[in-house]
Amino acid sequence: MTEQLLILIGTKKGAFILAGDPAGRDRLDRWRLRGPLCAGWPINHFRQDWATGALLAGGGSPFYGAAVWRSDDLGANWTHSSEGLTYGDDGPAMRSVWHVEPVGNTLYAGVEPAGLFRSTDGGASWEHVQGLRNHPSRSTWQPGNGGLICHTILAHPTDPARMWVAISAVGCFATEDGGSTWEARNRGVRADFLPDPHPETGQCVHKMVAAAGVPDRLFQQNHCGTYRSDDAGRTWICLDEGLPSTFGFPILGHPRDPDTVFTIPLNGDDRGRYVPEARLAVWRTTDRGAHWTALRNGLPDSDAYVGILREAMTNDDLDPFGLYFGTSTGQLFASADEGGSWRRIADLLPPITSLETALIDA
Repeated sequence: MTEQLLILIGTKKGAFILAGDPAGRDRLDRWRLRGPLCAGWPINHFRQDWATGALLAGGGSPFYGAAVWRSDDLGANWTHSSEGLTYGDDGPAMRSVWHVEPVGNTLYAGVEPAGLFRSTDGGASWEHVQGLRNHPSRSTWQPGNGGLICHTILAHPTDPARMWVAISAVGCFATEDGGSTWEARNRGVRADFLPDPHPETGQCVHKMVAAAGVPDRLFQQNHCGTYRSDDAGRTWICLDEGLPSTFGFPILGHPRDPDTVFTIPLNGDDRGRYVPEARLAVWRTTDRGAHWTALRNGLPDSDAYVGILREAMTNDDLDPFGLYFGTSTGQLFASADEGGSWRRIADLLPPITSLETALIDA
C-alpha cells in the first residue's frame, strides 16, 4: 500500500500540512502545501493523535482565547473546544494552549498561564489537573520572555502514573501519582539571571525530551545550558562543552538510540537570538552529550539570521529517519539521511512554531 508523509506545521498564522512522497523527503518538488488551517489562529503545537489518527492543534486567539482544534479527516474539517480550559472566575484568564500530548486514551494540554489540563473525550472538554498549580512554589512562578507557559509534557511509556512537565521560567516537575502531587526536579540546572543561580525552581527550561527506550534519561535545552539527567530529572549534568552557545530552544532525541540527541543553539538571549555566526547548523551528540558535531551540509553557511523555536524540530519514523526544522522566518529544512545532508523544502511561511510528522495510507 502506498504511504504518504505529512509534515504538520504550526505557525503564528495558522496550521499548514505539507504532504509528500516518503521517497522524496528532501526534494522541494515532492511536496504539496495546504493551509492556513484553524482559521488562521496562532498555533503553538500541531500533531497527530496516534490512537485515533485525529489531528490536534493547540493555540490561542487574541480575540477568542485558548482552544484545542481537532480534525478527524486529515484537515478537511475542524472543530475546536475551550470547554473546561479555565482557572475559574477568580483565576487568571487563559491565553493559549502550548502543547498537546496523547497518553493512551487521554489527551493532556499544557497552557498559558502555566498549568496542565486533561481530556477523556477527545478534546471536547477539559479538566484542570490541579496538583501542579498546588505546588508550594506556585506563588514564586515568574514568566520567561515568552510568558509563563507549560510547554512540555512527557509521559512515562509503561507507568501511567508517572509524568514530567516543563514550565518557562519555572523548571521541570514530575509526578508519580497520576498528577495529584508534583516534585520540582531542577538540581544542577543553572538560572544565571537570578541572584541565586541554583534555586529549587526558577530555571527557564526551553524544551525537554526523554531518551528512546530509557525513559528516566532526560535531556533539556535551557536558557542557561544543555543538560542530561540519568535519574528521572532529580539531578542534571551540564553538556555545554563542545557547543557554540549555552542558549537555544529545540532539542530532539534519536527515535531508537538513547545516546543520540540533536539541538540547534542560538547565539544568546541578548544578542539577537539567531544561530551563532549566522551559520545554520544542527548539532548532534552520539555519546549522551560528551561530544558534539555540527551538521551543516546543505545549510546556509553565512547570513542566516534565523531562530528556531522549541517545538520547531522533529523527525519521521522511516529508516533511515528524516529530520526537519523550521525557522522564525518561515523556511523549512529537511534531511532524509538523519542529518547528513539538508535541503530547503518550503519557504515564505509564517514564523514556524512547531513541526510534527505523520505517516498515513495514501
